[in-house]
Amino acid sequence: MKLSLLLAALSLPLLGLSVTAHAQAPAAAPALVATALHVGDQAPAFNAKDANGRPVELRQLLKKGPVVLYFYRGQWCPFCNKQLSQLQDSLQQLTAKGAQVVVVSPETQENIGQTVTKTKASFPIIHDQDFAIMKAYHTAFTVDDATALKYQGFGLDLKKANGADANVLPVPATYIIGKDGKIKFAYFNPDYRRRVTVKQVAQAL
Repeated sequence: MKLSLLLAALSLPLLGLSVTAHAQAPAAAPALVATALHVGDQAPAFNAKDANGRPVELRQLLKKGPVVLYFYRGQWCPFCNKQLSQLQDSLQQLTAKGAQVVVVSPETQENIGQTVTKTKASFPIIHDQDFAIMKAYHTAFTVDDATALKYQGFGLDLKKANGADANVLPVPATYIIGKDGKIKFAYFNPDYRRRVTVKQVAQAL
């Protein structure tokens, strides 16, 4: 049976040990889970640019086949870099089934370039201007002030990293969108340490 939707709302204490060692799930986790997109929902359309300035439009991609859509937090997140590196290493498992991979991030194109360098990503990574795609897919949440200050203490200014005036990050969710524009598979977990595997996505295609 295909994996459908994993919804987990974890509330863990602030640890303050590293950039990633804060509350693993945001305080808004229950609300995020309540509004998450499900299998069978219509996938919101989007049109953005990748790190090289090339347009990436969901409607055009779906004419070629299903789209696997990933959300990630930024080049500063080791969990994201690990996931994207593994995705690149196993990309053929998805493309062999006719799928196209698109990755969405709030970070600036300059920082996306760093992600590409770190992960060797050959798939398009698009900058989500004004968090429009994240909001449409209900993955966006505002980082609380205390956590944002902790990040700054480790040298990470989220507003600067994202070129925005708000401390917003996405839940690192993953969706498979069928050619009919509907979500066929959804993985949504507010705990940023928990990521779907390429094998699970391939099995769901």
